[in-house]
Amino acid sequence: MKATLLKHDKFTDEYGNLVEMKIWKTPANEQTPYGVKYSLVYVVNGQRVIGYDNERGKGDHRHHGGDEIPYRFIDADLLVEDFLKDVEEFIRRYHEG
Repeated sequence: MKATLLKHDKFTDEYGNLVEMKIWKTPANEQTPYGVKYSLVYVVNGQRVIGYDNERGKGDHRHHGGDEIPYRFIDADLLVEDFLKDVEEFIRRYHEG
C-alpha cells in the first residue's frame, strides 16, 4: 500500500512566513507503528524555526531553532494543534512582543 496524503496545507502568514503541513497515512511498520508520516514546518526568512516530523531513523521529534526535541505522537489532530501552538508562541515572542 502506498502512502495516502491526508492533509497538505501551505500558506503564508500575515508576517510573510511560510507554514506548511503534510500528513500521510502509511502502512504501519517499525518506523511508524501508528501508520502516519508527517512533516510540519514554519519558515522565517528562509530558515526553519519550528518543525515537527518523523524522519526515518529519527522517529517522532520537533525542531525549535537549532534544537531537536523528542515528540510524543498521539494523533494527527493533536499534532497539528501542538504545531500551531508553537507557531503562535513564536509569533507572540518575535513579532508582537
